[in-house]
Amino acid sequence: MMSVERSDIIEMRVPPRDVDRHGQMFIASYISQAETALSKFWRARPLVSDEPAYIATKASCSLHRALRYDDLARFSVSVNKIGGKSIGFMVMVETGNELAAEVEILWLAVRGEEHDPVPLPEDTRDWLYKYLD
Repeated sequence: MMSVERSDIIEMRVPPRDVDRHGQMFIASYISQAETALSKFWRARPLVSDEPAYIATKASCSLHRALRYDDLARFSVSVNKIGGKSIGFMVMVETGNELAAEVEILWLAVRGEEHDPVPLPEDTRDWLYKYLD
């Protein structure tokens, strides 16, 4: 996988393990690669004391054009929802000038073993607004 300079974008070539017997990328692989892009994006956030944990509560993929082995794919992360206790991300997957897929991921801020929902930290919310679509 090759990363570009921006924290909200990664590029990768589709590896053989991510394609089915018909040569098309598995839907689960779009979500997995989108989570990798989101992880890179998330590392650029400001550090806050007593930060909550974040758990994924939803992940979905809308396929527009199937990627194939060795296609160059660009995963661009944006924020599409900032709630009181949750964050919605949209990861656009492009190849060349074509939109291949859209992956939506929803995270919930939680604390404790019971994963009780808690409010997003203000510094995190402020940073997220820079990426809101």
